[in-house]
Formats: sequence, structure tokens, C-alpha cells
Amino acid sequence: MVYDVPIQTIDGQQTTLAAYAGNVLLIVNTASKCGFTPQYEGLQRLYDTYRAQGFFVLGFPCNQFGAQEPGTEEEIAAFCSTHYNVTFPMFAKIDVNGQHTHPLYGALKQAAPGLLGSQAIKWNFTKFLIDRSGTQVKRYAPTHSPADLEQDIQALLS
Repeated sequence: MVYDVPIQTIDGQQTTLAAYAGNVLLIVNTASKCGFTPQYEGLQRLYDTYRAQGFFVLGFPCNQFGAQEPGTEEEIAAFCSTHYNVTFPMFAKIDVNGQHTHPLYGALKQAAPGLLGSQAIKWNFTKFLIDRSGTQVKRYAPTHSPADLEQDIQALLS
């Protein structure tokens, strides 16, 4: 279950996603120097709109695609705050593919494969929607803007 996987916050604290149990989650691999980086704005808008109803965006920086997230956790946090006013939870940089795939992403990819059953994450800002029971509902390609997900989020919150 996604709630049990050990993770690290962007400020270095060891934790799990247990604190988010019972909420609707949108888990996203992020990057600061990507063509999709402006999606931070839409992700923050979703978080602001639905947080009171039990919705959380969880950002996981990743540098595996075109080295588009080269900074330290401190630099990433500062960038997100300064440029996009991000207040949703951000976590330490991880790998989402390959030999060092973070266990959270291993579980997400297995539960919701991509196009033609591929498990590999293709690029930054791939999104995974999780319902209140911790069941993965859907995987979205980076080309799906945060606004494209709003109807699915609303359905899970109602």
C-alpha cells in the first residue's frame, strides 16, 4: 500500500504517506527546468481549490529526464515557492525509473501501467490519482494539464 512506503520530505525528514490516508492524492514527478514546469501553477490551483475536501498534491522531484531537475532539495523548494507559490507537500528527489526506482513509484507503475502496458515513466509531470482508500485510480501523461484532471478529482471527493 502506498501509505507504508518510506519517503523523505524535501527538508530531509523521514516519513511515510500514512498522514494522507483517507484523502484523495495526486502524486506527480516534477522538474524545475522542463517545458511542463508551468503545470506547478495548475497543480497549486487544484490543491487550493480542493484541499479542504481532503485532496493533496504530492510532488516528487526527479532528474532522470533531460537533467531538468539538477538542483538540491533546498534549491528546488526555493524555486517552487518563489516562482509558483507552491504550498502543497514536496518530497526529496527520487528516481522513477531504472535500477534505483523509488519503491513508491515501483508500486504506482505496477498498479497503473501506461500506454500499451508500459510501466516506465516517460517524462516529468506524469500524474497518479489515488482514491481515499489508497487505491490507484488513474495514470495521466505529462501532456494532461492539471485542469484536465479536475472532473476525476471531483468525482473522488464527492
